[in-house]
Amino acid sequence: MNKDTALYDNLLAMGVLDKKLLDDCKDEAISSSKSLAEILENRDLVSDENLGKLAADFYQLPFLNLAEIKLERELVNKIPKAYAQARKCMVIGRHDDALLVAISKPEDKDLFEELSVVLGKVEYGYTTERNIVKSLRVYDANPQAMFEEMMKTTLSEAKTGQNDPPIIKIVEKILVYGYEQGASDIHIEPTEEVTHVRYRVDGLLNDVLTIPKELHEKIVTRIKVMAHMRTDEQHSAQDGKLNFVTEVEKVDVRVSIVPIIEGENVVLRLLSAQSRQYSLLDLGLNKDAAKKIEEAIKNPHGMILTTGPTGSGKTTTLYSLLKRLNVRGVHIMTIEDPVEYVIAGVNQIQVSDANNLTFAEGLRTIVRQDPNIILVGEIRDDEAADIAVNAAMTGHLVLSTLHTNDAATAIPRLLDMKVEPFLIASTVNVIVAQRLVRKLCNVCRVSEEVTVEELKKKWGEKLIERHFDQEKVRLYTAKGCEICGGSGYKGRVGIFEVLKMNDVLRAAIIDKKDASEISKIAVEAGMQSMFEDGIDKVKTGVTSLEEVLRVTME
Repeated sequence: MNKDTALYDNLLAMGVLDKKLLDDCKDEAISSSKSLAEILENRDLVSDENLGKLAADFYQLPFLNLAEIKLERELVNKIPKAYAQARKCMVIGRHDDALLVAISKPEDKDLFEELSVVLGKVEYGYTTERNIVKSLRVYDANPQAMFEEMMKTTLSEAKTGQNDPPIIKIVEKILVYGYEQGASDIHIEPTEEVTHVRYRVDGLLNDVLTIPKELHEKIVTRIKVMAHMRTDEQHSAQDGKLNFVTEVEKVDVRVSIVPIIEGENVVLRLLSAQSRQYSLLDLGLNKDAAKKIEEAIKNPHGMILTTGPTGSGKTTTLYSLLKRLNVRGVHIMTIEDPVEYVIAGVNQIQVSDANNLTFAEGLRTIVRQDPNIILVGEIRDDEAADIAVNAAMTGHLVLSTLHTNDAATAIPRLLDMKVEPFLIASTVNVIVAQRLVRKLCNVCRVSEEVTVEELKKKWGEKLIERHFDQEKVRLYTAKGCEICGGSGYKGRVGIFEVLKMNDVLRAAIIDKKDASEISKIAVEAGMQSMFEDGIDKVKTGVTSLEEVLRVTME
C-alpha cells in the first residue's frame, strides 16, 4: 500500500471527509502529479498536524510537532541551514545518547545515510514540510533582539543624518515578525511622545515594541504606498490591502488607517490561510455537533447560519463548510465584505458601496448566475435577509452570518428583519453560535485535583453545582514557558452550540415564541449550550475555566 492509498483509507475510516470530496481530491492529485497530502493541504481540508500524524503512522515514526518543542540553536546548528532547508530536516533535540532529527521525507533513503555520517547516532521522527519551514527561523538570531537592534541603528542614522532611515526594512520586519508570532492583527498606535506596536495573539493585544515618534509618519507613508493608498491624505480614514511573502506563504493584509489626535492610527489584519484550520473537528466542534452540520450541508437547499460577535470565528466556520462543498459539478458564489481568502473554484464578489454593489444588490445578481451554493458574508438588513431567505426557498443552499449572542436569538433577529415566521421555519436548517477560547499550552500544562467546595468559593455555588457533580475535579492550568511566551496559552479553539431545526422548533417559530423558549426546546432536543461545550473542554484540559467564563460572560 502506498502513502496516498493509506492516507485516503484512513481519512475515509475516520470520517474526517466524505467520500465524494476525497475522490475529488484524489482525482486532482493524479491529474496534477501531486500527492494527496499536498492537495489536502493546499485546499485546507485537513490540518497540517493531523496530516502529519497520519503520515507518521504510515512511516511508523513518532510524530514531532515542532511548534510545541523548544529548539536549541546549538543542536539545530549541527547541520547547516542550507542543508536543512533543501532536505527539509532539522536536529531538534537529544534522546539518550542519540540526536533526535525531524524529517519530512522518510522516502529519501540517501538522507538517512548522510545524516548518520555527519551526526553519528541518530533517531528519527516525522514532521511536515511546513513545520520544518516555519522552524527554520531558529537558525537566525533572536528576532526580537534583531528588531530592537535595527531600531537603534535606524534612530542613530536618523539623528546623525547619515542616511534615510531604512523604513522599508522596519515595516517588513513588523509584518514578518507579527506573522511568526501568530498575530491576527498588528496595531501601530501613535501617542504624544512615542509610537507603540502591539500584536493581537490568540485574541489578546500584547505590547511588542516602542518606536520613536519621529519615525511614525514615515512608517505610515510606507504602509500607504504598499497598500496603494493616498499618501497626501492624512485627515480622512482610508482602507486598503497589501501583501508580503514569507518562506511558507504569501500573506494578504487588510489595512485600516484612521486619523486620531496624535497622528494616524494603523491596524493591519493578517489574513494567513495557513493559520486557519478548516476541518470541523479542528475548529473545536464535538462529534455530535459536527454530525449535525455535516447532515445540514448535504441538503441541496435551505440556510446554515453562524452567529456570534466580531472575532468569534464565524467566517472561518463558513469557509470550512465552503471548502468541503467545493467539488467539481457544483457552482458556488459568494458576496463578502471584504473577501478575506480566495478559494480556487469559487466565484467571490467584493461588496463595493462606491459602485452600489451592496449585499442585497450582489445577492440579486448572484441568484441570476445559476449557483448551487451561495455564501453571504453577513445578513445586515431587511432587504438582504429577504433575498437570502427566498434564495434558500428556491433551491439554493445559503450560508451566512448574523450578529447575535446565541443560536436561539438568531430567530427573533430574523423576525426583526421582517422575515415571515413560516419562511424562517421552512428554510433554516442549522444555526451555529460560537466563541473562541485560548487553548492551554501543551508543553507547560499541568493538572491538579481540587474539591468542588474550593470551586464554589471561587466561582459561586450555582455555577459549580450545575456543571460539576462529583466531590473532586481534575482541572488544568499552564505555568507559562518559552513556547507560549509565558502566557500559559497557545492557539485558540471554538466553543459551540448547534441548533438543528425540527418540527417542534418550527411550530414554536411560527407561533413567534421568544428566544428563551426556543433555546429550551432546542436543549430538550439535544442541543448543548456554548458554556457546556466550554466546560467539556475544561474537563479534558483543552482550556481553563477562567477562559470559558471570560468569553461567555463578557
